[in-house]
Amino acid sequence: MEDRDQMLGQLVPVGGGDPIPLLKPQLIVGRRPSCDIRLDFANVSSHHCRLEYINGYWRATDLSRNGTKVNGERIDEKFLQSGDTLMFARHPFEIQYTPDPDGVPPEPDDVDPFAMSLLEKAGLGGNPRDRVLPRERPGSSKSKPQPGNSAPKPTTTNNASPPKTPDEDDQALEWLNG
Repeated sequence: MEDRDQMLGQLVPVGGGDPIPLLKPQLIVGRRPSCDIRLDFANVSSHHCRLEYINGYWRATDLSRNGTKVNGERIDEKFLQSGDTLMFARHPFEIQYTPDPDGVPPEPDDVDPFAMSLLEKAGLGGNPRDRVLPRERPGSSKSKPQPGNSAPKPTTTNNASPPKTPDEDDQALEWLNG
């Protein structure tokens, strides 16, 4: 039996280069020598992406901080169609394969809702380096003004209501605490 008979598809570098055969149903793409598909580029993570052949279709799962994109959109996990462009960091490849005619095509939302905990979805679980930090609200400042520097002054428009007095703020707090 030839290697070509065992091939489940291939990754073809966009812009030229030798195609990379997809020979196993689960492959890790990354920079480490232990990866199934090694991409020796500084911006490719050590374990960048997992490719899985499921029911005759390839699924990509991002494992990196540098991002994996399919057809220009950053993904966490996505089933791939033959001809899709898969980008690891800034290195694009076209995936080519023939879907299994007996396989069940994946549904767009065919993802296990319990595969990730609510804390992980909120960016609070898993590896602390992967957590999403809350964004600063407009108008707030995390750094305190240094002595001698003036704090930014709020801007007003002609339609702005007059500033509230401390008494109005106290009354509002009393009403809320009821």
